[in-house]
Order: sequence, then structure tokens, then C-alpha cells
Amino acid sequence: MGYPAGPRPLSSFDGKVRELLAKMTLEEKIGQMTQAEQDALKDVNDIQKYFLGSLLSGGNSDPKAGNSLAAWTDMVDGYQEHALKTRLRIPLLYGADAVHGHNNVLGAVLFPHNIGLGCTRNPKLVESAARVTSEEVRATGVNWAFAPCVTVPRDERWGRTYEGFGEA
Repeated sequence: MGYPAGPRPLSSFDGKVRELLAKMTLEEKIGQMTQAEQDALKDVNDIQKYFLGSLLSGGNSDPKAGNSLAAWTDMVDGYQEHALKTRLRIPLLYGADAVHGHNNVLGAVLFPHNIGLGCTRNPKLVESAARVTSEEVRATGVNWAFAPCVTVPRDERWGRTYEGFGEA
């Protein structure tokens, strides 16, 4: 399987963005700037009602049907279906806390946290872990992984030092 050379330049989207913004109501713009935790979503129709632009699955925010690949895919696809029923048919930006693999999904590869990967001093290994994570995240329909965390922890009292590659 080959990988694309790289993304299109952001400037190639400027015209489409301007066109969409010109069509949007204030309520739609507010909705597009809103990211809700999927577990807090009480009614899936709220995606359409409030024009939600983003949902996320943080730690322990799994599909109600379980942590299988099928449950994740069905959940994200179901949310996307509702987003695409809005007037402008803008798909959701769906984020997941996949900071050491897509650890929410049964059978996914789990990697050491970034602090452990940083200790290897092996950038190729880190890149490989990131690639596997991105493929597994994408397989569930999620299009945004909250990883890697780009931080240089300098105070070990910070509760997320393990998400940095070193320096505490």
C-alpha cells in the first residue's frame, strides 16, 4: 500500500471555505465551532439541530455497543450520517484520544506512551507507531487523533508528562 506524497496546499481550499461561510447562518457557524463529547450527546438528532461541527471520544468514551471495530465504525458512521443531513452537508470532524495507539478499540495495537517511545531515541520506530495508529484510527471512521502530543514537559507535577517525548 502506498502513501500519498502529501496533502493539497491549504490555499486550494480557500474558495470552498469562503463559499461555505457566505452561505452559513450564525447558528451554523456556532455549531461548526462546537466540539461535543460523544458520550454527553443525549440525542443523535442534536447533531443536526445544533449543526455540530465536531465530536470527540476522550478516554473511556466508547460506543455504547462496546469497543469492537464494528461498534466504533457503526457509531462514527451513524454520527456522520446525521451531520450530512444538515443543509450544507458538512461532515463531522471526529476526534479520539489515541495517544498510544487506538487504545479504545479491542484488538488495536497499543504502544508505549510518548515518554517511553522517546526513551528509545529511535525516530523511525516512533514514525512507525504513528503510522500504525493513524491507520487503525482511520479504520474506525475517526478523522482526527489527539496524538502525538507536541509538548516539552518541564515540570513532572503536570499530570500528562507521559504524553511528551522527554525533558521532565
